[in-house]
Amino acid sequence: MSDLTVTPVRIEDHARWRELFEGYAAFYQVDLSEADYDRAWAWIHDPERSAHCLVARDADGTPVGLAHYRAFDSLLRGTCGYLDDLFVDPARRGGGAADALLAELARIAAEEGWAVVRWTTAENNYRARSVYDRHAVKTVFLTYSMAPAAVPQSDSL
Repeated sequence: MSDLTVTPVRIEDHARWRELFEGYAAFYQVDLSEADYDRAWAWIHDPERSAHCLVARDADGTPVGLAHYRAFDSLLRGTCGYLDDLFVDPARRGGGAADALLAELARIAAEEGWAVVRWTTAENNYRARSVYDRHAVKTVFLTYSMAPAAVPQSDSL
């Protein structure tokens, strides 16, 4: 892991960030449009948004993994962190990039005074879960997703 560094993503990392994020979306079988990629990139760089991106870089400075994270407020715990996405280039897995990204996120959480950092993963994502088990405790909570209600159409004259 000594040849890896973790930094915030930079503007010049856009093409490589896109490749990594495409890999993440493909893993979870989510089809993203150009507008979706543009929105995500813009949010990461918008100081009015809570989205941030870390990248793990190899010895040459090339991003080999990413972590998208943000702060969220919990009425029970105070401000917490949420890891939205973590992805490492399949050709670079096992080299410590995921560990380095999680360690940096833990450091940021301490610096920011977050009560906890949470995330979800697919139950069958065994390789990632083996990494997560080294850094965190699996909770008893289940995740639910609810679609928004349909907005009634107004009659226009």
